[in-house]
Amino acid sequence: MGRNDSPRRYRRRQLALAALAANALRPPAGGRSGIAGFSVGWPVSELAPHLLVASAVDTALELTVRRRRSGTTSRIGLLAAGTSMGLLGYSIAAARRARIDLDEALTTGLGAETTLSPHHPRQRGAVARPFQLRQRDVEVIRNVSYVEGGRRGRLDIYRPKDVDLDRAPVLLQIHGGGWTIGSKEQQGLILMNRMAQQGWVCVASNYRLAPKHRFPAQIHDVKRALAWIREHVAEYGGDPDYVVITGGSAGGHLSALAALTPNDPTLQPGFEEVDTRVAACVPFYGVYDLAGSTGDKAAIELRDKFLGPWVFAKDPAVDLQPFIDASPISRITADAPDFFVLHGRNDSLVRVSQARHFVTKLREQSSATVTYAELPWAQHAFDVFSSIRSQHAIDAVQRWLEWHRALNQAPSDSPR
Repeated sequence: MGRNDSPRRYRRRQLALAALAANALRPPAGGRSGIAGFSVGWPVSELAPHLLVASAVDTALELTVRRRRSGTTSRIGLLAAGTSMGLLGYSIAAARRARIDLDEALTTGLGAETTLSPHHPRQRGAVARPFQLRQRDVEVIRNVSYVEGGRRGRLDIYRPKDVDLDRAPVLLQIHGGGWTIGSKEQQGLILMNRMAQQGWVCVASNYRLAPKHRFPAQIHDVKRALAWIREHVAEYGGDPDYVVITGGSAGGHLSALAALTPNDPTLQPGFEEVDTRVAACVPFYGVYDLAGSTGDKAAIELRDKFLGPWVFAKDPAVDLQPFIDASPISRITADAPDFFVLHGRNDSLVRVSQARHFVTKLREQSSATVTYAELPWAQHAFDVFSSIRSQHAIDAVQRWLEWHRALNQAPSDSPR
């Protein structure tokens, strides 16, 4: 290696980081560029504090130890480092502001006079250890079968360890992954662990995946999981009469669709008589218009290029009705349950317009409470691992869930 190899490598690292930090704040939207922008922008957005520290340490070493060895320093590398650290610092500030944005969303959705629980203190080391999501005081019961079908017909149960529960509120988590990938162990972990610590029973469910199993197999399985909860969750201390459903991305779609189609016999083949109503729904960055009925270009592109060939195996130009039936935005009625919808404004996989159209129609046609949090600078999947923004988001959801449970708690229910 030559003596100038170290400055060149430093320059490359810092230029790459500056590009990644810029993409995190201004990602491309739609198509393959949107997928690429998400894949590198999402972790950079949520790991900005860690990357800022890494950049600062790299620069300090370049200006001291490595400079003494090589005798030179890359000015371009230093300029790139200053740029990347500035952009990362801006990302951190935006993530911190999420608490204010979420507070405003709760106030707007619930009314200024609504009494909410105070902010919950962030668990020590939560942001410093972003991938350590399990909590020691939470018990996880793995791979309970809710329907015949192997691994895709199983669910996990999260509940407080060494606590006797009686009619505890229930949260059902539906994973995302474009209806084609993903599993119950990968998503919603921060929320489920947090709510289990508060005395909830949380259920994370798998479902059959496309393209092997075409839609509507996925919503059939979600309904099957709700049927299992109705029959069996009391055995784990849960209240079968109070179930909130949540999920992200495709899981946001499925949770919203399940919430808006209670007891629909066409979606419950073979178990039409089971009550599949839910008390509320909390979808994260969901897909709500699968048919492109709003005229949104991104929704139409998603329908034609992905949903039609990969998920439905149908041509929407020939038969659009299945896409309409699968769209939560087409299923809204006055009897819809309460919703807390969360979406990131920087989402390059599912455009924020999906949430805006959905929330607007919910507020127009539903008599329920509709709370909407649109987070500036947030990418898709912002809640998957522990970060400044995800902790604020989960705190807001926890406060909303606690408000909702208190509002709907029957007098005979045991106090929490």
